[in-house]
Amino acid sequence: MHLEEFSEGKSFLHRTDPRVKILIFALFSLTCALSSGIKIPAIFLAYSFILLAIANLRTKSVFSRVLIANFFIAFIWLFIPFSYQGNPYMNLGPIKISYKGLKYALSITLKANAIIIATIALISTSSVFSLAHAMLHLKMPKKIVTIFFLFYRYITVIHEEYTKIRKAVALRGFVPKTNIHTYKTYAYIIGGMLLKSYERAEEIYRAMLCRGFKGYFPLVEHFQLRKPDIIFGIISAAVIILIGVNS
Repeated sequence: MHLEEFSEGKSFLHRTDPRVKILIFALFSLTCALSSGIKIPAIFLAYSFILLAIANLRTKSVFSRVLIANFFIAFIWLFIPFSYQGNPYMNLGPIKISYKGLKYALSITLKANAIIIATIALISTSSVFSLAHAMLHLKMPKKIVTIFFLFYRYITVIHEEYTKIRKAVALRGFVPKTNIHTYKTYAYIIGGMLLKSYERAEEIYRAMLCRGFKGYFPLVEHFQLRKPDIIFGIISAAVIILIGVNS
């Protein structure tokens, strides 16, 4: 399980100061989420594609992430067009589909995809260590930053434990079916995961205490804001604000 796949690169966004990227992403997400209609979210989506092109990421990997997210977004189309109150309606046999509901579902889809792609282009192009470092520089609470860093860092460890348990179950000839044995097996897997996670957390905590951990990570090296970072931040903020004002 490789959570920092997109952080490995040499594009302009990979070299950009993560503090600038976090601020631009926060402004982009907030402005995009508050926009309405279809035109403005579509413009935000187009701008997120521009950022994605600058990041120069592998198209296949990005598409697979976006596709998974859109699987959940698809449920919006199963409910909103049929339950949204507003005339006129489009009759599909006995079912009435609201035009306003369709427009609202499309707006949500555009905004969600714009934010997802912007997250990949801006946030995922930095390592978790540099993101945590940047969050501390931006005066975010140390406890929140520490929780974020540890969660991101050790979710891979938990996934490794899950892989071991799954292989052990498969070696014993387990074939999932719709029966009580399958449900019990999955319950044992979940229970084993919880126990393994707790034990591993205790081991990590004791190891960190032995290394003098006091609840936060001290900052040793510091970022240096370069001229290209400032120019990128100013241009991006101006474009986002300009799009948002016109919404």
